[in-house]
Amino acid sequence: MTNLLNILNEHNVAYKTAEPMKAHTTFKIGGEADVFVTVNTVDELTLTVKACRRDGVPFMILGKGSNLLVSDNGIEGAVILLDGDFKEITVDGDTITCGAGVSLSKLCTVALDYGLSGLEFAYGIPGTVGGAVYMNAGAYGGETKDVCIEAQFLTPDGEIGAYAGEALEFSYRHSVFKTNDNIILFAKYKLTPEDKTAIKARMDDFMDRRRTKQPLEYPSAGSVFKRPVGAFAGTLIEQCGLKGKTVGGAQVSEKHAGFIINVGDATCDDVMNLVKFVQDTVKADTGYELECEIIKTGR
Repeated sequence: MTNLLNILNEHNVAYKTAEPMKAHTTFKIGGEADVFVTVNTVDELTLTVKACRRDGVPFMILGKGSNLLVSDNGIEGAVILLDGDFKEITVDGDTITCGAGVSLSKLCTVALDYGLSGLEFAYGIPGTVGGAVYMNAGAYGGETKDVCIEAQFLTPDGEIGAYAGEALEFSYRHSVFKTNDNIILFAKYKLTPEDKTAIKARMDDFMDRRRTKQPLEYPSAGSVFKRPVGAFAGTLIEQCGLKGKTVGGAQVSEKHAGFIINVGDATCDDVMNLVKFVQDTVKADTGYELECEIIKTGR
């Protein structure tokens, strides 16, 4: 770790030590990261990744922390946040290219400004482009795979490459990036020109639905479980009478049973114990096995 910090200091790469991860996740849960690095360019990211690899320091890339549950014991090694160049957006005709650190809401707003349709489903999803590509984020009948045509990446060895089309291997909550350690740098979207009024109407409709049906007033990591074939996770959980079920500071939302919310200093263990209780109850009562889609990380 000392060598990593020396390199970061030498190249003026910003970092903090013992950084509380609850400040960087939408769940507001998580212990300290050993070192929290903010990179602004591909060169800074490459430098940091190579230094981590050379010194055997584990590392992870962080977006908005919106689908993440961090251990109460924190994260060993380095957490790398993509900033600067990774938050840039360029528009060329009906194509948008943007950094992995761009928020989905910002991307949707830019698409609207240029009269480009196809990203409305993502408006209000509290994540970044990198996270959306990684897990093929989707909502309201739309998915990242419908519009993302290419993603540039950095390999753990510092080489830059790109996947396009079928090579992205998009499927339900899956992309090729779930099968390797490549880091998403930039993504390219192919959209459809349309009247701005129609685009905004759909964006407003989806946002209204989120506000009405989802517990946005509480910290959460979004929808907890993948949609089982032939059913909906939230409906199954509600049918089992689990709305409002609480473990410590974690609660099955009374507004939408597919969400687990932090109602007061919830710990990672609180959430995981509640997840298991829900899974066991739904399995026993309905026969369905719910698969957790939130990514748990840390010690």
